[in-house]
Amino acid sequence: MQKAWFYEEYGPKEVLKLGDFPIPTPLHNQLQVQVRAAALNPIDFKRRQRPIFPSDFPVVPGCDMAGVVIGKGGGVTKFDVGDEVYGNIQDFNAGEKLKQLGTLAEFIVVEESLIATKPNNLSFEEAASLPLAVQTAIEGFKTAGFKEGQTVFIVGGAGGVGTLVVQLAKHLYGASHVVATTSTPKVEFVEKLGADRVVDYRKTRYEDVDEKYDFLYDTIGDCNNSFVVAKDDAPIVDITWPPSHPRAIYSSLTVCGDNLEKLRPYLESGKLKAVIDPTGPYTFGDVIQAFGYLETGRARGKVIISPFPSRHLPSSVPSAQDQCNI
Repeated sequence: MQKAWFYEEYGPKEVLKLGDFPIPTPLHNQLQVQVRAAALNPIDFKRRQRPIFPSDFPVVPGCDMAGVVIGKGGGVTKFDVGDEVYGNIQDFNAGEKLKQLGTLAEFIVVEESLIATKPNNLSFEEAASLPLAVQTAIEGFKTAGFKEGQTVFIVGGAGGVGTLVVQLAKHLYGASHVVATTSTPKVEFVEKLGADRVVDYRKTRYEDVDEKYDFLYDTIGDCNNSFVVAKDDAPIVDITWPPSHPRAIYSSLTVCGDNLEKLRPYLESGKLKAVIDPTGPYTFGDVIQAFGYLETGRARGKVIISPFPSRHLPSSVPSAQDQCNI
């Protein structure tokens, strides 16, 4: 058995329990990974609050992780035991139930197609902060058909996705002018990420923004108000469901390890940086506190859980026949 956080009913963060959970055995196409760091995402607490995605109880929350490969199925070809990897282990577009065993556990299993080699210059904490957020950020640009040289207005430039959208717009997609919104205390922080202009939403209304933009990227679901900054024919992307304006297009994400591999040059060169909320990392024992902070909506970057308690895999690992239905 291993230690994991799990819940057996929907509800507030107080339904979470820390206890024993079976250690999974990797199937043919899966890796067994010892988790060194995990990130919390809004989908983790939304899924806990209500049945957004079908899943069986008990549920261990968590999508993002970074860790070390300690076992693999016979069909795995890209990774070996000892490799340091990272990724989002939950494929939301697979058309089946999500894994019961998420990343807030000492040991997890994941399909090799969903993960990538951890960039050498990133800590486990930095790597764990990236997968879901950066893949969501990239998908928005693809959904919009964004072209180099266009201008972009980003709503929510200091959040887990927004911090990456700002950087990607500037350093990967070649936007000619990057504008992002945030609150007063975070203006300088978003400027340092690469925004050409930062709009303090506490002081400036959307209606008072004096330009119109080629692309409106709304990361917080405020497009029912923010749409006024978009040109008449500009795409409006909303990563929240349902979009709050008729013109907005919902953008989800494609979970794929190859997408993360393509980002390695930008991460290792420092053009794209992981952003961890300065209140963390939270220890494995402080998961409920970490969720409480995330649910305030005030996080700057990603909320990280690290370190994890175990450094050694118990010798009595269950066989594939004995493992629970994970």
